[in-house]
Amino acid sequence: MKTSKVLLACALGLLVATSTPVLSFAQAANPLAVSVVPPPRAFATAEEHFNYLKRQANGGTHHTYESVPKWEGLWEASWNSIALRGGVSPFFVGPIPPGLAAGGEVAEGVLTPEYEAAFKQRRENMIAYNEQPYDRLTTCEATGPARWLLEPYVREWVNTPDQSWWLNDLANETRRVFIDQDHENIDGAHSPTGDSIGFWIDDTLVVWTNDMWPADYFRGYPPFSNEMEIIEVYKLVTEASGMQRLIAQVTFYDPVSLVKPLSGVYTWTKAAAIEDAGYRIRHWDCNTGVQIRGETDESGNPLTSIRLPGESGLTWHQMRNPDLPADLSGQTQSPDQFDFDSVFGETSE
Repeated sequence: MKTSKVLLACALGLLVATSTPVLSFAQAANPLAVSVVPPPRAFATAEEHFNYLKRQANGGTHHTYESVPKWEGLWEASWNSIALRGGVSPFFVGPIPPGLAAGGEVAEGVLTPEYEAAFKQRRENMIAYNEQPYDRLTTCEATGPARWLLEPYVREWVNTPDQSWWLNDLANETRRVFIDQDHENIDGAHSPTGDSIGFWIDDTLVVWTNDMWPADYFRGYPPFSNEMEIIEVYKLVTEASGMQRLIAQVTFYDPVSLVKPLSGVYTWTKAAAIEDAGYRIRHWDCNTGVQIRGETDESGNPLTSIRLPGESGLTWHQMRNPDLPADLSGQTQSPDQFDFDSVFGETSE
């Protein structure tokens, strides 16, 4: 029985305590580094990946309230392989800027030619400001699941037998995972956080998210299309030092923006100091996040630190980031959505 469990864990591509990490030099210099564990084999789609894992697990573990894993408390972002700050990133060559800053050589062959060109254009547009001059969060849009993984803020995970709730203290963005259920798109359209379903394998949660709006991995990072789907495999690990970490092995599937599926790893550690201070996640008031540049327009109104749609120098495209090409594929909210720009031309708001 013990041997079969170990083999199953390896087959699922999960991080196990006895595995030997394969790390780059930059990763090895970081004591919190974790190796990226790719899927057990190549899959063409997220659906194929998810169904394979579920078959290997014989449908998974059906937990009760008493047995469902408890990931209580506050958590904060730790090591990841997408690298908002430092470390390594699949999107850049060599040493990279913090993501929010301009500079850095874009890695070729990760993104499709169309999206690679769009990403290079985004980085070029950042040079004059040393940051991305427009960010979706400035207009209170949701981060989206890919950026949710990388946001450096406080999280909570609440697991029940039927659902798992993932709370981010940024932007009130709560992701809901429906356990042992099928995808249901009752709206007939995509949504900012998409639809997430999952199943348990003992203490490991496997999640498949689809039907999300096009967004990006983070401000200053590449965009992805409305055909993005994500597989996430979560496990709570207690290390030899006693430190607890939530580790998520993640694979992104997007035939429009990615040359091939992209795998990465994200981790979170207990936010002990924040818990000790008595911090509680409150409602996020988007207005308080609008930063002032210290400059004013011709009428004397203060300007935000991030340029808004309609400001001089930014053409607003229907449902697109204005720093991306207007004809970039897969940037409507849903794949079959009517594209106003292609019929009526660019619009201003």
